[in-house]
Amino acid sequence: MEAVCDLYERAGQLAEQGIHVVSTDEKTGIQALERKHPDIPMGPGRVQRREHEYIRHETLCLTANLEIWCGWIIAPTLGPTRTEGDFATHIEQTVATDPWAGWVFITDNLNTHQSESLVRYVAQAGEYKDDLGEKEKEGVLKSQESRAKFLSDPGHRIRFVYTPKHSSWLNQVEIWFSTLVSKLLRRSSFTSLEDLRRRILEFIDYFNRTMSKPIKWLYSPRPFKEETRSG
Repeated sequence: MEAVCDLYERAGQLAEQGIHVVSTDEKTGIQALERKHPDIPMGPGRVQRREHEYIRHETLCLTANLEIWCGWIIAPTLGPTRTEGDFATHIEQTVATDPWAGWVFITDNLNTHQSESLVRYVAQAGEYKDDLGEKEKEGVLKSQESRAKFLSDPGHRIRFVYTPKHSSWLNQVEIWFSTLVSKLLRRSSFTSLEDLRRRILEFIDYFNRTMSKPIKWLYSPRPFKEETRSG
């Protein structure tokens, strides 16, 4: 918790040094639901009414990066699945937006966030020359624990800082996901999967232009120290 909160506090300073601090996670199972009948709009003395029946289209997974210092959503990925390869590709395309900068990704301990594919990408991007070993046998790739240790090495240009287990609330992008739900997903009707994709991307663009700002992070894991009085 201290490591994550410290990064939130120093994100602006690190940005000035050419280091991105981003909060990253997936929002899975976003349904493209189309209402079968149009809403009845509000009127004098009447709330908006909504028909309960809908047509269920397919679902999308959104992987988003919240740039901490400014509150922008950068390099989002939308796709049907959330696999090891999907996340590694997402990280690769995010880094490609500023390929020579430093990157610190704050994320949770999901196994796809500590995968063989991700280790191999980070090693290649950082020109890591040592042998990575073999998955489930030896070396860096041996276990999820050994892979996480490699990925969180502070000496790497691209590294990951993991939130404690059962602490998804500590990841700031979760706050943005709640904004996406309340402003777009909860009361919208989507005619297709492509309509859902287009409108999410349009919302992200609108959010970045008109609504984005750094989150005022008040939580600290450090306990308050009581002042001692003399005399």
